[in-house]
Amino acid sequence: MIHWLAPFLFSDDVCRLLGYVSVRAAGAAVTAFLLAILFGPRVIAWLRQLGIRERTDETGSKKLEELHAHKAGTPTMGGLFVLGAILLSCSLWMRFDGANRFSLPGIVLVAGFAAVGLWDDWVKLTDKTRKRGITKREKQGALTLLALLVGLWLLVPAGLQQEMGGPHLYVPFVKDFSLDLAVWFGVPFLLVAIAVLTGSANAVNLTDGLDGLATGCVVTAAIAYAVITYAVGRVDWAQYLLVPHVAGATEMTVMMAALLGGALGFLWFNAAPAMVFMGDVGSLGLGGALGYAALVSRTELVLLVVGGVFVVEALSVILQVASFKLRGKRIFKCAPLHHHFQFGGMPETRVVVRTWVVSALLALCSLALFKVR
Repeated sequence: MIHWLAPFLFSDDVCRLLGYVSVRAAGAAVTAFLLAILFGPRVIAWLRQLGIRERTDETGSKKLEELHAHKAGTPTMGGLFVLGAILLSCSLWMRFDGANRFSLPGIVLVAGFAAVGLWDDWVKLTDKTRKRGITKREKQGALTLLALLVGLWLLVPAGLQQEMGGPHLYVPFVKDFSLDLAVWFGVPFLLVAIAVLTGSANAVNLTDGLDGLATGCVVTAAIAYAVITYAVGRVDWAQYLLVPHVAGATEMTVMMAALLGGALGFLWFNAAPAMVFMGDVGSLGLGGALGYAALVSRTELVLLVVGGVFVVEALSVILQVASFKLRGKRIFKCAPLHHHFQFGGMPETRVVVRTWVVSALLALCSLALFKVR
């Protein structure tokens, strides 16, 4: 929006300055942060007034309920203001003209995933017969449908089907090998899109169990993907790093910068002891944004490293459920993994900070994958 309004508001020099992705990314980060800081207290007070508060008595684990008893009554659904800040900042600073084909689908996806999370949160808090929210089938069905629609949008209107012989899945450490996802009318690409987008959203959702845990990890992942999307969007950088060039991917740098600013603004209130929790409305939206950046930049496999913490948290739940069903035994004291450490006696803040450190190291490792080919 600013790009469109700039010729009417600013001089030619300022307009040229606003044409730089780095300038717009910085503006998006600062704008999202300030919006979150500005509206955060107001939204928190509003949520408290409406009685939209966290419930800690329905986890199914008495020990977990005891550990989190002090969190009872903390306002939830704070993702409303962090996603609002991010989407508004993106709308202001991203470009939506024909050459920037990834901007609008990204905003639609994040807003759609957030809407599914809002639906789930609202049912949890208002429907006494569905205290665990909407069913897994309803949630996964809605996320899958949105992911499919965005995948089709990227494949046809955005032109990935015609670009460079169609979309490919690139493998880190391997220079001249990729899997063609354009065969069979792009069905493999659509399956990858669904897996990446819904998997990323669900993994962030599972990680959001301690004060600041998921938010801090989103910060490091957003920084990594701001660099990655900028690199693949620049012809000279892509050629130097021997990665596929994706025209228009630099707009995802602006989105990742907004994600960074919004997450930092939310962390202002979500750090221990948390004043607010993001709820599914926040975690699904943030996770979807990271997955979308990976899909656009063709670094779906690198996402496994960038979001390594989210991957491990999700795997811990899958393994726990599978082990209990098949063997009648649990692998972990409690899943997701962060609760396992809590049950082992580690203080919550130590679990969170150590996880942040691991997330930052994984983000650095992911950037190294670009050069090692």
